[in-house]
Amino acid sequence: MNLAHLGLVAGMALGFAGYFGGFAAFLLVAALGAVGFVAGRLLEGDLELGDLGDLLRSRDRRR
Repeated sequence: MNLAHLGLVAGMALGFAGYFGGFAAFLLVAALGAVGFVAGRLLEGDLELGDLGDLLRSRDRRR
C-alpha cells in the first residue's frame, strides 16, 4: 500500500468519525492515528526515541 492509499484510508476514517461521532470523535481518531504512526515508525526502525526527545527539546527552546 503506497502513501496515497494510506492517506485516503486515514482521511476516510477521520471523515466517518467526524460525521457519526462529532468533533470529539474526530479528535480522538486523529490523536490515536498519530500515536499509531509514531509507534509504527519506531517498530520499523525509521525513528529512534532520541529523535523524539531532540524534537521536543528544540521545540521548547523556540519559546
